[in-house]
Amino acid sequence: MIFDKVAKLVAEQFGLDAEELSEDTTFEELGADSVDIMELSMSMEEEFDVEELGEEDLSGIRTVGDLVNALQAKLGE
Repeated sequence: MIFDKVAKLVAEQFGLDAEELSEDTTFEELGADSVDIMELSMSMEEEFDVEELGEEDLSGIRTVGDLVNALQAKLGE
């Protein structure tokens, strides 16, 4: 369920269909840079009502699955 919401946010930001994304989709494949990742993290903070995702939360994120895992850790799941 978290993956579906994250995929929707990623798809909206990059102009894709969420069905095109998997946990293995890399942000490099999407042409994302650090600004894109920060914008995405702000969208996730709003969507999931979590405190700020900081640099330490985002530092190792390379794939959509990594982002899901970081969010789950922040949510305590």
